[in-house]
Amino acid sequence: MKRALLSLLLLVGGLSVATAGSQEKIHVVPFKKATITCDASKGNNAYPVWAKFPSTSTSVRKILMHVTLGCPDTIACAHWDYLDHVRLVKAGGASGKVLNYELSRMLTPYGSIFSKGWSFTWTVDVTDFAQVLRDSVLLEYNHSGYEAKTVGWALTIDFEITEGPQVIKPLSIAPLWNGGFKYGDASNPIKDQIKPVKYTVDGGSAISRIRLQHTGHGMDRPKGCSEFCSRWRDILHDGKVVEHRNLWMDCGSNPLYPQGGTWIYDRAWWCPGHLQPADIVDVAVKPGESHTIDMNLEPYTATGNVQAVESIASYLIQYSAPLSKNDVAIEEIMVPNNKANFNRMNPACTNPQIRIRNLGAKSLRTLDITYFTVGLKPRTYKWKGNLAFNQSEVVTLPGEIAEVGAKNQFSVTLAKPNNTRDAWDGDNKLVTEFDAPQHLPEKMVLKFLTNNVPTDNYLFVASIKGDTLLRYTPKNLKPRTLYTDTLYLPKGSYNLTLVDTTGDGLEFWYEPQSGYGYLHLLDMNGRMVKRFESDCGNGQFFSFRTSSEYRVDTTKNEYSFILFPRMTKDSIALDVHSDVAQRMEVVITADGVEIERHSYKKVKSGRFVYSVGYLPDGRYIMDVLMDGKSQFKRRFNKISRDED
Repeated sequence: MKRALLSLLLLVGGLSVATAGSQEKIHVVPFKKATITCDASKGNNAYPVWAKFPSTSTSVRKILMHVTLGCPDTIACAHWDYLDHVRLVKAGGASGKVLNYELSRMLTPYGSIFSKGWSFTWTVDVTDFAQVLRDSVLLEYNHSGYEAKTVGWALTIDFEITEGPQVIKPLSIAPLWNGGFKYGDASNPIKDQIKPVKYTVDGGSAISRIRLQHTGHGMDRPKGCSEFCSRWRDILHDGKVVEHRNLWMDCGSNPLYPQGGTWIYDRAWWCPGHLQPADIVDVAVKPGESHTIDMNLEPYTATGNVQAVESIASYLIQYSAPLSKNDVAIEEIMVPNNKANFNRMNPACTNPQIRIRNLGAKSLRTLDITYFTVGLKPRTYKWKGNLAFNQSEVVTLPGEIAEVGAKNQFSVTLAKPNNTRDAWDGDNKLVTEFDAPQHLPEKMVLKFLTNNVPTDNYLFVASIKGDTLLRYTPKNLKPRTLYTDTLYLPKGSYNLTLVDTTGDGLEFWYEPQSGYGYLHLLDMNGRMVKRFESDCGNGQFFSFRTSSEYRVDTTKNEYSFILFPRMTKDSIALDVHSDVAQRMEVVITADGVEIERHSYKKVKSGRFVYSVGYLPDGRYIMDVLMDGKSQFKRRFNKISRDED
């Protein structure tokens, strides 16, 4: 009866139940491909929806929130990197309490180069709100920005709720600092805006958890704060620093790449295309005690008009002590894994990577790990370390990652934390799907064209045993030079690694002075076997196998396109490689409106130059279709002749 009731579609949000091994999974989906657009008149657009969550009688172990953005069916993908909030507005039905708790925040990607059918999914843990994500709940997705309603996102939010025994018992939630705080105003320093908060520890509480979402926005002088300035933050408990953090994020390794805008530039604890996980600070306390929580930000004074804003949502959550002594969970298998969020690391030929978390009161010091590709013989690894409660660690497991075919599953099981029985084994096993690494010929041609600043680049080809077979470093690279190498790689597994130390790849549209480069692998007949993305930020990793049995798949056609310069005053050039001559169309649009269309009957390779000096200054999209299918889509900017 319970399962039947839970599977009903209630209100607007759908609630369904699935079983995964020994874990019961409940999915609440309040948004399913909902079209989200800006309201330019206000700068934000709220999308409220009621959803039905499990009742308080259901024991909840964990809640993950999966947020998917895609291109809507009827309009183009949105363009700008805006700050969006996912909020729990009200719990307990229409007459319930207004809470306005921020569950997480989405920093939207630059989506101008994404086409219909594109989507990307991010995941964060929102278990801290399990005590209020119950029964009838009013949720809100608030989309900020000033874009026209001709662009937007298709939004899906899926709450994945794992039933099971609680790790710790939640007792209360209280807001701390919430809002946008001016940063750098000499007449109103931020230390005067963010005041210390006093509180009394609840009965039965042993842990005070400080949960924060914190990002910097706006740009002023002299440091580019808050979006483009690095600064530190301290969290204090009774005057003692319990967390010191540099609020700065490396964006050049973003798994969502390339994007249409300045996606590579590091930012103030966020990147374009990022669902921000919360910062968590746990402090041991005793019932009845009085304490003070405070936040200090690096002192800063702006010159001129203050633009910098620190956007903060923070809460004090009081918990009991951990309910079990020895309890461990596997949180994710990062390698091997087909999920887009791990695409910088996959496919891989060797060294699986997993993340484990200690959920027990005792420090985790030993653990048995069993891992294998489903269908093959299991392997075991004895992990040793020292993880306190709620701490996690990425564990690299030894050995090759074997495959049984093109599509595979990888299984990991944890056992015997601290050489004893786990308190609950429902979160000790995880299985992922993964594609086998690409199989290539033993003999290939590598073509590496450097850009104008090869001092940023390293290129290595090595076997998985660590033998370096090809190496390029800044010392032996010249600007704008094509390096061609014939590789003989006997049957085996190899890694190719391209590194860009400044994080702007081999080409980036906003830095035309750096020129462009490319990296290709071709077979001995000149067919493309691997094209690397030039707009790659910090670089790329490619793991592959070679075989003498390699045969060309003539049903597939590989392409390479380079558009340069993508910030231009008068003309722009498109370089094309196609394994097979095909009909090509080049379409230039502005805000979804077609400006130019060029058609070619048969194109295999060539350079095509387009005069765009007559166009008004602005942002344009070039879409290249081969035999009617879009194969390349990039943004370029037309700028005035008198601009620098």
